Amino acid sequence: MRKHLVLTLTLVVAGAGGVRAAELAKSQVDFFENKIRPILSSTCFKCHNAAEGKLKGDLALDTKEGTLKGGENGPAVVPGNPDKSLLIKAVSYKDPNLQMPPKGEKLSDAQIADLIAWVKMGAPDPRGGAMNAKYKGKSDAARQHWAYQPVKKPTPPVVKQSGWVQNPMDNFILAKLEEKGMKPNHPADRATLIRRVYFDLIGFPPTPAETQACVDDKSPDAFEKIVNKLLDSPHYGERWGRYWLDVARYADTRGQDNRRNDARYPYAWTYRDYVIKSFNDDKPYNKFVMEQIAADKLLTGTDTSSLAALGFLTLGERFAGNNNDIINDRIDVVTKGFLAMTVACARCHDHMFDPIPTKDYYSLHGVFNSCAEPKELPLIAKIDTSSAQYRNYLTERNRLINDLHHDADKQINDQLSEFRKKAGGYLMFAYSDGKAREAITDTYKLKRDVNQFVQNRVRRGGNADPVLGPWNELAQAWKKDEKTFPAEAAKIVAKVAANQPGKPGNSKKGAPPAPGKQPYNPMVAGMFKANPAPKTLTQAATYYTSLFSSVDIAWSAQVKAAEARGGFPAPLSNPYLEQIRNTPVIFTTSATLEIDELIALVPNGLQGRIRGKADSLSVLETTHPGAPARATILVDKPTATDSPVFLRGETANRGDTVPRRFLEILSGPNRQPFRAGSGRLELAQSIADPKNPLTARVMVNRLWLHHFGEGIIPTPDDFGTMSELPTHPEMLDYLASQFMENGWSIKKMHRLILLSATWQQSSDNNPHFAQIDPYNRFLWRANIRKLEFEAIRDSLLFIGGRLDLAVGGKPVNTTSEPYSYRRSVYGYIDRSAVPEVMTHFDFATPDAPSGRRYNTMVPQQALFMMNSPQVVDVARTLTSRPEFRNARTDDQRVAALYEVIYQRQPRPEEIKLGTEFASARVAIDPADYVQAPAMQPGKKGGQAQKKPQVAGKRGPRDIVNKDGKVVSRTALSGWEKYAQALLLANEASYVN
Repeated sequence: MRKHLVLTLTLVVAGAGGVRAAELAKSQVDFFENKIRPILSSTCFKCHNAAEGKLKGDLALDTKEGTLKGGENGPAVVPGNPDKSLLIKAVSYKDPNLQMPPKGEKLSDAQIADLIAWVKMGAPDPRGGAMNAKYKGKSDAARQHWAYQPVKKPTPPVVKQSGWVQNPMDNFILAKLEEKGMKPNHPADRATLIRRVYFDLIGFPPTPAETQACVDDKSPDAFEKIVNKLLDSPHYGERWGRYWLDVARYADTRGQDNRRNDARYPYAWTYRDYVIKSFNDDKPYNKFVMEQIAADKLLTGTDTSSLAALGFLTLGERFAGNNNDIINDRIDVVTKGFLAMTVACARCHDHMFDPIPTKDYYSLHGVFNSCAEPKELPLIAKIDTSSAQYRNYLTERNRLINDLHHDADKQINDQLSEFRKKAGGYLMFAYSDGKAREAITDTYKLKRDVNQFVQNRVRRGGNADPVLGPWNELAQAWKKDEKTFPAEAAKIVAKVAANQPGKPGNSKKGAPPAPGKQPYNPMVAGMFKANPAPKTLTQAATYYTSLFSSVDIAWSAQVKAAEARGGFPAPLSNPYLEQIRNTPVIFTTSATLEIDELIALVPNGLQGRIRGKADSLSVLETTHPGAPARATILVDKPTATDSPVFLRGETANRGDTVPRRFLEILSGPNRQPFRAGSGRLELAQSIADPKNPLTARVMVNRLWLHHFGEGIIPTPDDFGTMSELPTHPEMLDYLASQFMENGWSIKKMHRLILLSATWQQSSDNNPHFAQIDPYNRFLWRANIRKLEFEAIRDSLLFIGGRLDLAVGGKPVNTTSEPYSYRRSVYGYIDRSAVPEVMTHFDFATPDAPSGRRYNTMVPQQALFMMNSPQVVDVARTLTSRPEFRNARTDDQRVAALYEVIYQRQPRPEEIKLGTEFASARVAIDPADYVQAPAMQPGKKGGQAQKKPQVAGKRGPRDIVNKDGKVVSRTALSGWEKYAQALLLANEASYVN
């Protein structure tokens, strides 16, 4: 269909009624199982569980019916309406009389947001009756499901119309069509095919010259040569690597994380580049699988570049640091990504539909719980230490680190100095409570931050602490009985004076305290010896203030001397002074601390400042061209451990411990436990095993999906019993067998598909066949497919002559001005704030594996195309292209724009419409009807320079682009408006 209709969009709003289980989308089931059921199980079932007879408030939340029915106060959930749902009201704590869970155990903001999102989407709930009902996943029918049966290579069927067949794949398609009384469409014309294959394989269109060369080539292998050329292009890996990044839930940030960590993954891009290179190199898929699970176990020689593959496991969301949620995410991406199995649904209970017991989930849990991420990430490329970029990076990094540590040192030293100057007051505060603390704070003029900093640390050493031990004993005696305190204090002071270095049990007089002996610090003992035994705790506090103040004077002098020379202070030479200085916090310099340890020491009110400086380091690693490439990896812990089953998913409710091993349904009941370290390598080998019935089928289906717009199985991430049956099961097994026999070569599979008569069909409609097969599941024609966001953006930049075709590298800004001209696959993806324009165009969520994007039509898409500065800039540059400038007539100008934008010649009626539009513009404003100056090549191979203003234009609204050049925002000329209209038409965003 080639109609110039500006994107007409429909917004579908879901009804308020609940969604029936039979109608649930797989994504809805996944959302419930991964987000909602764990909340209900861990926080609600204790009191609202019909299966166990726990019905507080007559409310049962362990069944769908009970949740909708509600309890004595009414329905717990009103599908589609969070405001009327008592469950949402209760967990939000907005009503003091209705707060669940009770006793201040409020859910996290993320959990509340998930519940609200669930209710908004209609509260989809796959549960049937009571929680103890028999699961279908345990049935023989589930175990005999086709996907779990061995792959067997069938013989291509015999067909009547054998002349149509170009390779064995066509036999399976044609046999099904003939069985239905249908026949395939005629072949697409050559220009349509070349546009289709360019978008399929590299994600942007051919040039007019490339299209014409293909059309003029009459050799039998003309199209095959184009396919091979594109498969050899470095841009092929960018196109197909992006599809895999959806499966790998790739992003450059952590998402929800604890507040001490920077949000960025500075080296996420090394995983992205690994994926792109793997596709370009046609890395065998089984090796691709194994490297992403266990690359560290497969290394040979000195090349460590494959370690970047482990980003597949490590670049997921961080769930506020919850380790079990992180492990769940890793189990999910491995099993969905490689096996199309929803194993994560067995976290709280045996899988409801598929033969995946909870014990299998915790077998994999043990694998990933036996792994850790090292603090020092490995280099994966040789550093050229002599390069100017690296030296500049190193200088800037050292400057940032030095600045961070000096700033942190100052904040911490200021805080400790404040403590030492008023040590008695802060010690009194730490051992008081209630109103007494308020009085002490006022009396000593204490600072809140310092109080918070020291109050939990001063008691850590107990009575045996060399410095604060005497204080602890005195404080206990005072609290016990103030009247007997003087007598008890005298005994304590005498004991302190007697127990000091030089007495029995110590090596020699004046030596530092012997390890384990814990004598009192001699300066503390001397302090009590030189002063009368305290009559009150306040008097003892004054002694400690004097002692710590003298130490602070010595340390402050040392700090100032270090600052003067631009360095960090060394410890005090006197070991006893140093021991007091390191009370209650051992701290000399932050240079030896990890960032998270450092932030924990900084006063709460100033932690944001230090985090900001730490973030600057992360930005440097992410963006500086001289920053070395590192891999975000997992390593095995020194000792591997098996995991217990968490009953109902509750970590405190533990069942049997299960061995680390592969899934029973894929390896049999007699499978052996993993024994090599964590078991990641054995897990990878089990998945990549040719005997595994799922791995090849799943990947072949993913390839098919992106070539035809629909998979042989429509749910690429779920081959379970809830998925649809394959439209061509024999063909799926044939392709899977071919895939493995051909060395797991993805490029060979591309060639098989692209050189088939099936893929090369026209997309023209057949009304009769459309009635028989309205969704074209049997492929009697080619599907018209909408381009993804990346392909739309890249093609716009390409036809505008601005696309930067450099391959690989650090992430860039691709969606807001001043935006980069690099391909969209290199765009920076913030998991917590995906650019709005990308979400409008159905970009895959980076929160979960996504083998297939949603395909929607919403008004925002049309608004973007009409108003985006990128689209406007492309419209300007199109009239600067030589094809347009060299045209002598309006007919030729229309044809030039069609060739560049649509890669075809316009039909007569389209030429007529175009020339009429141009003529109308001349009649309205003759000064507007001008040709733009020639586009000047930029540094990146064709970036347009600023266009001179034309007389009669409105005043410009200029903006600076990414290269620092000023981009004109003057009104579009007549021909530029016509070019923009062509860009807005469906044909620019769809492929026939």
